[in-house]
Formats: sequence, C-alpha cells, structure tokens
Amino acid sequence: MDYDAGVEAAETFFATIQNKLVFAVTGHTAAELIIERADATKPNMALTTWKGARVRKADVTVSKNYLTGEEIEQLNRLTTMFLDFAELRAQRRQETRMADWLVQADRFLDFNERNVLRHAGSVSHDRMEEIVHQRFETFDAERRAQEAALAAREAEDELSTLEQEAKRLKPPRKPG
Repeated sequence: MDYDAGVEAAETFFATIQNKLVFAVTGHTAAELIIERADATKPNMALTTWKGARVRKADVTVSKNYLTGEEIEQLNRLTTMFLDFAELRAQRRQETRMADWLVQADRFLDFNERNVLRHAGSVSHDRMEEIVHQRFETFDAERRAQEAALAAREAEDELSTLEQEAKRLKPPRKPG
C-alpha cells in the first residue's frame, strides 16, 4: 500500500526481502555469502554464473552468482511461493504496508521451516563491496598476466611456424 518505486525505503525493502530469502537458503546474508565464497585464486573467482563472456567487477557483488544449482532452485521456488502468497493477499484486497511484508516474509519462511533472518548480518553491503573488489583486483591482475603469457606463447609458436615455413620455401643455393 505504501510502496513508491522512487523512494529509498522501497529499495531497502526489496534488498531486505532478498536478503531474507538468500539467508533462508544459505544461512548467510547476501554480503556474508559473497565474502565467504568469493575467491581470487579459483577459476572465475568461484562464481557459478555471470553476465557476458568473462567475469567482470559488477558480477562479483551479486550473491546469486555464487549459488549452486540446488541453491538457485530453492531460491527460485521460495521466491515464486512468496510472490504467489503476496498476489493472493492482493486479490483479497488485504491492505499491507512494506513493514507488514517484512513480518509476513518472516512468517512465510518460518512456516516453510527455513532459517529466518532476524538481524542485519555480520557485514555491511559497503564493507562487502570493499573486500570483494580488492579480491577482484587480485583475480583480474592474475587473469591478465595469464592472458599475456598465453598471447606471448602463441606469438612465439606462430613465429616459429613461420620461420620453419620460410626455411622450407627458401630455394637452395646454387654452387657458383
């Protein structure tokens, strides 16, 4: 009833609901999950999904990108169930404010025998971004170094192939 898309409270509301759902599936807030799973030493920084052909800085701050297939399935199922629950309430014209929805989300998760997030978590979103961006810089520097080394090897191999081809095509010297 009090939802206004342009208001910061609406953004906070959706972030809180998302956090509650991620916590219900993983036992961690989104920020905690990212910090726990983001690993600069692993392929693709341990992400399971990302946009585009290669992992980018924006990808590493999205908690859903670290979820396993089973966790994504559970999160999608819970989200669908919660949205159906919300739609049924709306069809019955039950007035509900955003603060009421936070209470309803806890009731819904509790009814579904899931972990219910009752605190803000151990790490803020801003701190998580700071940590994971540092990890990404390490990951990206190593990735670029590996790509440069591979390009250098490919250039050396190509040059060697060209030299061999040139030797093969070079006409023999005539005595004389």
